[in-house]
Amino acid sequence: MTTPQQHDPDNNSQLDAQGRLRHFLTTEGLSRDQLTQILDYAETFAGVGERPVKKVPLLRGKTIMNLFFEPSTRTRTTFELAAKRLSADVLNLNIEASATKKGETLADTLHTLEAMHCDMFVVRHAQSGAAHYIARQVAPHVSVINAGDGSHAHPTQAMLDVFTIRQHKPDFSQLTVAIVGDIAHSRVARSEIHALKALGVKTLRVVGPRTLIPAGVEQLGVEVFHDLDQGLRDVDVVMMLRLQRERMAGAYIPSEHEYFRRYGLTEARLAVAKPDAIVMHPGPINRGVEIDSQIADGRHSVILQQVSHGIAIRMAVMAMTLGRQGGENTADEDAG
Repeated sequence: MTTPQQHDPDNNSQLDAQGRLRHFLTTEGLSRDQLTQILDYAETFAGVGERPVKKVPLLRGKTIMNLFFEPSTRTRTTFELAAKRLSADVLNLNIEASATKKGETLADTLHTLEAMHCDMFVVRHAQSGAAHYIARQVAPHVSVINAGDGSHAHPTQAMLDVFTIRQHKPDFSQLTVAIVGDIAHSRVARSEIHALKALGVKTLRVVGPRTLIPAGVEQLGVEVFHDLDQGLRDVDVVMMLRLQRERMAGAYIPSEHEYFRRYGLTEARLAVAKPDAIVMHPGPINRGVEIDSQIADGRHSVILQQVSHGIAIRMAVMAMTLGRQGGENTADEDAG
């Protein structure tokens, strides 16, 4: 991409003139009420997958384009499934055969797709700021959802994680949350920090080796720990992060074995957290690197619940950005 890659400093550019979501690009800058509205609206979609007919007609006639310039399986699949459950038409762009690979600018490609009367672009890109750039280029009737851009943001992942936390521990003001691992390269961590702080979580910790904790992260209102046992003491929620090997330019850790020895989550390490602590991971999991299999598959784990909740969150965001606001139309009201 030949355009500037810095993310849009105006975090409210994702809102329309009435303060409603037009795009969903970042959790940064959104208020507690705005984030809570997304969570509440997602609740209305949580049971759609258990119905005999797993569809609601909210987005019938809408066309949604998945633009994944970076490989993904679970994120693209859950976005596609969410769109189809809303009765939208879904297209997946073959990036390897797309015109951008042949020299056409990204803006020209977008305008060509707009001419096909697409209503939404779901964008994943390796460069930070790509989703904001695309949102500035599209026509007024088109919405953009950021499905992950570089090391910058992954807002729907953060919201599905927050949704999962709320299912188990609804009072954020009483929670201590630890985010463990590769904070420096994780777009999930950044989006979660902004969301959890806005929702009023009592204590938010980041834990990891010095090489994987970005300088100045304390300014976001988090406590920094380099010792895992100290960082996990008395926490309610443990969020383990995947090592972002594809975004590492050098030797940030001595070895995966050494990383697991110091920062891998095991039963012994989890014992210092609260007895009812929940364990989360955005996936895909590197077993024996970030987390022991006994923990990933154990009674504290809510990892598979995160995947299920991701569909409800993405349904809510898609419906809201395309003009259906939570509280006006719900899955139950439109089920008939």
